[in-house]
Amino acid sequence: MHGRGGSAREEITIGVVGARRAVQRVMSVARESGAPHWRLVAVAAEGDVFRQVAKVASRIDVCLFCGPISHDLAVRGGVLPVPATYVPVDGSAIHGTLLRGILDGVFDPLRISIDSVTDSDVEHSYAEIGLSPSQVRVRPYVRAESADFVAFHRDLYERGDTTGAITTLPDVAAELKDAGVPVLIMVPSESTVRHALHTAGLLGSEAKLDGSRMVTMIVRVPRSSLPPHTGPSSYAYQEFKLALYRELLQEARPMDAAVLARDERSYLVVTTMGSLRMATDDLTVAPFIAGIADELSTVVEVGIGLGRSTREAEQNAQTAVDKKSSGDADTAFLVGLADAVIELPARRRPAGRQPTVLESSDASRAIDVLARLAKAMKDDGEDESSVLDAERVAEVLDVSRQTARRTMRMLVDEGLAWPMPPARPSKVGRPPQLYQLLVEKLPR
Repeated sequence: MHGRGGSAREEITIGVVGARRAVQRVMSVARESGAPHWRLVAVAAEGDVFRQVAKVASRIDVCLFCGPISHDLAVRGGVLPVPATYVPVDGSAIHGTLLRGILDGVFDPLRISIDSVTDSDVEHSYAEIGLSPSQVRVRPYVRAESADFVAFHRDLYERGDTTGAITTLPDVAAELKDAGVPVLIMVPSESTVRHALHTAGLLGSEAKLDGSRMVTMIVRVPRSSLPPHTGPSSYAYQEFKLALYRELLQEARPMDAAVLARDERSYLVVTTMGSLRMATDDLTVAPFIAGIADELSTVVEVGIGLGRSTREAEQNAQTAVDKKSSGDADTAFLVGLADAVIELPARRRPAGRQPTVLESSDASRAIDVLARLAKAMKDDGEDESSVLDAERVAEVLDVSRQTARRTMRMLVDEGLAWPMPPARPSKVGRPPQLYQLLVEKLPR
């Protein structure tokens, strides 16, 4: 295996698995990325994909599959002998594909079918360009076989429901063309491929392969979120520190991590690479950011550092959190060996369509939500007209707090709830928003 030397820039051999064109594109992006420590090996995704990977396992450090389908086919064959990841299919490439379809006159973008992406991806992409996706049909990837996608697109086109199709699979595109269905292939954006390459490089590094490698995280509160007085005599500040420390301990416990106060506004969290991988779904979601935002209504900056020693890991964590302070509030950075840097989102991408009732502002939907909330409060012996917050709404509807907040804003917009003053305006951070349900507006 490669990458076993003592150099800070070990050579990482990445096996790129997929169809010929997809592999060529990944390799092209890798060359443009200018990472001299990457060595790429093409692996054909034909026949028994697991066996193809097993043949080259002794010559590679990590597998990068060109899409989720080839990855899943390989995993079905058995336990992969090396770490693996794949280039995700998301909505980042929808705009370019729509533009090609319009310019080339392939289809009407308002009446098409799209596979492999989620309803949320399509809704957001269309909203950004001011179009309605109400007549766009979507089939997300849920480990479906290619034949399912072919039938999905072909049946819609033959019924006259769509004017063409967008697919991510060359085999599907070929079958649709043979059936006379106008079709375009959507490929991941260069930034998506580049991010997947960086993740694969990190997975293949010695730090990733060795589950006991040291990891240090810095969790820092921006100065703008601190109260004016941060001394020991400030009750609000001490209360905030206690609440933050308690939340950090709760999230760190499953990682078997130690939490140490670093200075007046930051903490060190020390764990191992193996524990971090489990807590972040193999480096696909950032720790702490979403949980602290939901529980304390406070923004925190998180930087993650890998290293051969605690000192090196902390230095990399400092670099990551400084990079974070100038970046997106909903991401964290990880700085590892061989100068590997990847960006982790605060929350997982939705696996499919969000519940319709929580995304629509239709009056009948809002009435239904109001009725459910009122019934739940009455069943629990509470006054159905009393106030409640997002936490209670999330509990009743079995959704996240973020979705619960959107739901309550929907009720306010429909005139079915009133936003109330916060219960504890003196509390550090954003106090929870309370809402008064207007149950008298329910039909009797």
